[in-house]
Amino acid sequence: MTLIAIEEHWIAPGLTSALKALPRPDESLAFNEMGDHRHRLEDLGEERIAAMDAQGIDISVLALTPPGTQPLSAEQARHLSRAANDTAIAAVGKNPTRFRALSTLPMSSPGHVVDELVRAKGLGHVGTMVYGRSGDRFLDDPAYDEFFAAAAELGQPVFIHPQIPSDAVRDASYRGLGELTDLALATFGWGWHLDTATAALRLILRGTFDRHPALQIVLGHWGEMLLFWLDRADSLSRLAGLQRPVSDCIRTNFHITASGMLNPALLHHALSVTTVDRLIFSTDYPFQHPTQDEINSFLGHFTSDEDRQKFSSANAAALFGLEL
Repeated sequence: MTLIAIEEHWIAPGLTSALKALPRPDESLAFNEMGDHRHRLEDLGEERIAAMDAQGIDISVLALTPPGTQPLSAEQARHLSRAANDTAIAAVGKNPTRFRALSTLPMSSPGHVVDELVRAKGLGHVGTMVYGRSGDRFLDDPAYDEFFAAAAELGQPVFIHPQIPSDAVRDASYRGLGELTDLALATFGWGWHLDTATAALRLILRGTFDRHPALQIVLGHWGEMLLFWLDRADSLSRLAGLQRPVSDCIRTNFHITASGMLNPALLHHALSVTTVDRLIFSTDYPFQHPTQDEINSFLGHFTSDEDRQKFSSANAAALFGLEL
């Protein structure tokens, strides 16, 4: 059975240097330095393919680690987004049967986002990865509506990936427990996921999917908590003047990936909220390390070969236009 993983990270040394040179560098960059992460992230060749082979993964969809280029100045973001997209597509060109790529966009320069999205698609990028905030500008800001319109028209799915919450939010909710605990609470332990779910929910409440019904969004980590709170979130629909409930947007405009969290309980809950056609495999490489046996064991929790195939490859192929 073909296995496609759609959230497999890499880093560009030049971009990393620019991010570290900021007056307030993103503290989550430290996760790229843990263990052998940096080496794995920088490799876009034989060692990454060997890791895929060991897990039984046929195709990896490459995407930069957070925070992408979004904390950078408009000029830096334009230059380094373009460079990252060229690097990623060069890696795809060297291994066209094993890699695809999601583009990086200069979201801190809203007027240039669509141009780079169009250019990246022309290069061969199958979608794009963004984050919920650029500086103080939320992803649902009207400045980005042209981007979402273009993504819908071009058939470019938009993966909204977690990023560290703003300093104001961290000061209010994620400090006072010790330096390492504060960082963990603000990132993988809680804050990343709540922040991303909020960004997705704000997009819905802004009426983005009423205006652009063909737009397709991807959320990792089993929906970044949002799937578990839809009963309450639906109560926002009428207040926001939406044409349809929040939960309907989730079922028709959102795809959910596992991000290496191969817990059958999360799968079963997701299937109680949305359909198997909306679920996609990923490992969140190199931050999660499921073995081939663990992956195969998890796939055994699907009730039919058809559903298993949808999750492992068919849904991703349909969403990103991949030929199997």
